[in-house]
Amino acid sequence: MSKKRKIDLLVLSDVHLGSYGCKAKELVNYLKSISPKHVVLNGDIIDMWQFKKRYWPKSHTKVLNVIFKWMSKGIKVDYITGNHDEPLRRYTDFKLGSFNLVNKKVLTLNNEKAWIFHGDVFDVTMQYSPWLAKLGATGYDLLIIINNIINRISEALGKGRISFSRRVKDNVKSAVKFINQFEDTAIEIAAQNNYKYVICGHIHKPEIKTFQSSNGEVVYLNSGDWIENLSALEYNKNKWTIYKYNDEDFPQDAEEYTNEMTDLSEKSLKDLFGSLVDDIINGNGKVK
Repeated sequence: MSKKRKIDLLVLSDVHLGSYGCKAKELVNYLKSISPKHVVLNGDIIDMWQFKKRYWPKSHTKVLNVIFKWMSKGIKVDYITGNHDEPLRRYTDFKLGSFNLVNKKVLTLNNEKAWIFHGDVFDVTMQYSPWLAKLGATGYDLLIIINNIINRISEALGKGRISFSRRVKDNVKSAVKFINQFEDTAIEIAAQNNYKYVICGHIHKPEIKTFQSSNGEVVYLNSGDWIENLSALEYNKNKWTIYKYNDEDFPQDAEEYTNEMTDLSEKSLKDLFGSLVDDIINGNGKVK
């Protein structure tokens, strides 16, 4: 492997270890390619809502192994709790060596304040109907399973990957409205508290957006996820960037998606879903 890239601060969120959608193999490739000085795990790293499925591949353990190795070297790791790992909130402010478990974090970066939290506090469904949110998560997980199967066929047919859930978010007005309100709320509160940066996860949408307020400039950042976008936030030499995983950067690990979710043969999958893949890729799908 080539020399590891040095990063001052790495922000990861919405990895969802323990769920079918987690792209743990790709995440391990990325984590092994960098050398961070400080790591912030901004919620939903371990998907405790999905534990009942008893799904925990070796690649998910490898993600934790990389993080534990960093900690053993004294690299600071802040774990900020999210809604899918909410049971950890009862242990907030727990510290062990370079590991720190918190609900939110304020850092000073180049003499500016950065406010970091997961973001589920802005989600009305989480506040008033957590059972509905968990039901939605189950449906989302099923969609990801189907999406992974479709992508296996798509790759076999020589076509690119697609994301059902991203198409839904981009085309359903209520989803677009929620994301916009989420971002606007985070920016407004950050401005009121004189934070230069506000850093969230939760909505699985990587973003860096600058806003001018009466109190000065506010930069909204979201690290995205490791289910659909395979993204992270990197801060290095006083500059923020969004990292997005690319298979071509890791040719030695260019294997297809894991086959753990189905025993169907490749031919059977093509017969079942081939026409559906063609419709979606060619824009004939009916996702509104």
